Amino acid sequence: MIQVREPTQPRTAAGGDPADDTIAPLDDVTITLTDAEREEAGEVFAASARALKDRPLDDEELLTEAELSGLRLPRRILGELGRFRRHGNDAGVLLIRNLPVDPEPPATPADGFLSHWNELPVATFAQLAVASTVGDVIAYADEKLGRIVQDVAPVQGAERRQENTGTVYLELHTEDGFHPSKPDFITLLCVRPDHERTARTVVGAAARALPLLYERTTAVLRERRFRLRVASSFADGSDDLLTDPLPVLSGTAAVPDLLADFHAMEALDEEAEAALEELESAFLATLRGGVLDVGDLLVVDNRTAIHGRSEFTACHDGTDRWLRRCFAVTDIRASRAIRPAGSRVCRPLRDIGLFSPGPLTTPRIEDPACTGS
Repeated sequence: MIQVREPTQPRTAAGGDPADDTIAPLDDVTITLTDAEREEAGEVFAASARALKDRPLDDEELLTEAELSGLRLPRRILGELGRFRRHGNDAGVLLIRNLPVDPEPPATPADGFLSHWNELPVATFAQLAVASTVGDVIAYADEKLGRIVQDVAPVQGAERRQENTGTVYLELHTEDGFHPSKPDFITLLCVRPDHERTARTVVGAAARALPLLYERTTAVLRERRFRLRVASSFADGSDDLLTDPLPVLSGTAAVPDLLADFHAMEALDEEAEAALEELESAFLATLRGGVLDVGDLLVVDNRTAIHGRSEFTACHDGTDRWLRRCFAVTDIRASRAIRPAGSRVCRPLRDIGLFSPGPLTTPRIEDPACTGS
């Protein structure tokens, strides 16, 4: 349920911008298509896109076609994606390189919205194919107008925002961790890198960070002593809404689930605050990542890893850094109560019962629609 608090200043990351030589590369979790494999897959994706170019992405026939076209990816890539979906890995991420994309993309959208997906037909189907291999594609009406595939690009005037439109260090976070049907996987496809190639996408995996913690710290992180601020886009523009108390760690001791956000999470007492700071330090000491190039697609396990991005400079000239983002869940049926029939887009949080009708200061105490995932 959602509670209200007075706005506070966001937490500052203990290590600041992580763009330095301490970030380990992703070589051991990278799969690269050969040029011949890229060309063959690109022809398949282009044909599928042409056949369905007038359909919206939130169309079951189109999404089924994307899933089936993904079966034409190389067997070794499908095998790695399947293992990652079922078992994950200790990096919390896979990187696929040399994926087919459109050779002449349009200008990076200045407002963060591509006018229509068929301006990037090959890239769109390539990304949907990969996302559909690790799960069922899902989206949220509150976020990026409910688009199935979203554009991540700098927007002039939003440089300092802790959002995908900004250019400052984007602090480590679980994606949409406050949502009752948060994504299990995030896919990020690079259409265009930043000019100076300094924007590092970084991932922190629980498997690498948690062994560095004290036993007491781990115990505290398993208690409901933390709250997440709800993103303003999901909260009707408000930036002072918090979840009820929740734990950072859950699940088994051997393979725990993780929910963290070092910008939007607050601890409820001093011991919990110290535990959160120790956790952040552990993540900053074990980061993996690098600069994404054209055709690079990153798949992040949003259950066991957090991600962020280093600071970069935007020119706002149509050639700025441009990623496309698409989410997937392992069980789309779990969110059936909060999606319109036949749609992959979850209804607004207010509509599904997290906010009662009327002022945002009146939180709804209970709603069965929010218990399905």
